[in-house]
Amino acid sequence: METAATVAVIIFVIIAGTFLIHRLNAQHDERIGAFRYSDTLPGIGRRTRRSPRATAPKGPPADAARREHREGSR
Repeated sequence: METAATVAVIIFVIIAGTFLIHRLNAQHDERIGAFRYSDTLPGIGRRTRRSPRATAPKGPPADAARREHREGSR
């Protein structure tokens, strides 16, 4: 008799936990659906670039001159 009651309590706790998790997931999905990700707050947003992107300097890399110097000294 005690074993049957223990098994019944365990099954009830598992079912109650499953129901609770299901309800919390549904509530979370409703919150996500109500939140609009694309809207920005007034005054807060991405800054626009006023100058073009920085480019790499023209000419050989800085270590090329050192490499040529080492090769020439051998």
